Amino acid sequence: MPRKLLKFLILFDNTSLLYFPGQFLSGRVLLELQDDTPVLGLHFHVVGECVVRVRSTRHERSYDKENYIDFRMRLLGDSDNQGPTVLSPGIHSFPFKLGLPVDLPSTFLGRYGWVQYFCKAGLREPSGLIHKNHQVFIVMNPIDLNLEQQYLADPFKCNIEHNLGMACVGGGIVKCKIILDRGGYVPGESIMITATVTNSSSVTIKSTKAALTETIQYFARDKIVQTEKRELAVIARGKIRAGHRDEWQNESLYVPPLPPTNLRGCHLIRIQYDVCFLIEPKSLEKQIKLQLPITLATYPFKTADGDDTNEWAETIYKPETHYPSTLPIFRPWLHEKNDQK
Repeated sequence: MPRKLLKFLILFDNTSLLYFPGQFLSGRVLLELQDDTPVLGLHFHVVGECVVRVRSTRHERSYDKENYIDFRMRLLGDSDNQGPTVLSPGIHSFPFKLGLPVDLPSTFLGRYGWVQYFCKAGLREPSGLIHKNHQVFIVMNPIDLNLEQQYLADPFKCNIEHNLGMACVGGGIVKCKIILDRGGYVPGESIMITATVTNSSSVTIKSTKAALTETIQYFARDKIVQTEKRELAVIARGKIRAGHRDEWQNESLYVPPLPPTNLRGCHLIRIQYDVCFLIEPKSLEKQIKLQLPITLATYPFKTADGDDTNEWAETIYKPETHYPSTLPIFRPWLHEKNDQK
């Protein structure tokens, strides 16, 4: 049989491999045979699942899984086992079509878990040998900022006052006010930051920093079993001496290609994005941190003239994240040494 089977492919009608919930997944399984070939059946299986797998010690691990699609069909052969079907030499095409559920979470690739979608095909021959193939496809469950809470379009403000040093030896207050231009963004946009840091203490502030951070929580059996935290973009400023202040005017943090906030429809992985503003005093004083949660979506806000604020189609249809066709699949930058757990 291996010499007779020249090609065994799963081909989607949508060559981009990108689908939205509610669309039809259609295509064909293609066989190319060199000789007359008896087969018992051609089975087709569509799978959508989330898997969380965390190894805490050598012998102990946390595992959980939920299924979104489990569709099976027989493309060739009868279930009554009436004997093999002989396929002639040449190319044979077996079409398939499936309506995707409307509440599927987006494809996601993480270090300790993933949401993935793929098709499997199995060709059985009379000897009992089964030839297998699979093909990954991508699901994007879009979030439209125009349909979310209205406050995401408004400036996002945060204020803090913090005591530095000892009051009896000349301590004082550090005041910080930070404003984001809004609370919702899409990849490819920039987060505009305006901030004022007033150092009324006797302690020099070593540096200030704004960072876009991603926090991913993995759940197994209703418990958080692992957390990933990463800085995605950073702006840093220098020292602020005692009695001085520093002002940020529309500094920008670029939003790289990222999955949306949360994974709607998924209960095992939670994604959160924040803009963190950090004030680092000298000496033994603790770091001052302001954390502003933001929403990352798929479709941007529309402007007053009805146009989108960003060319979202480029973000959706040409994502920079690479999805190889092997299983399981991971985001390539997750193995950097500076990841924080």
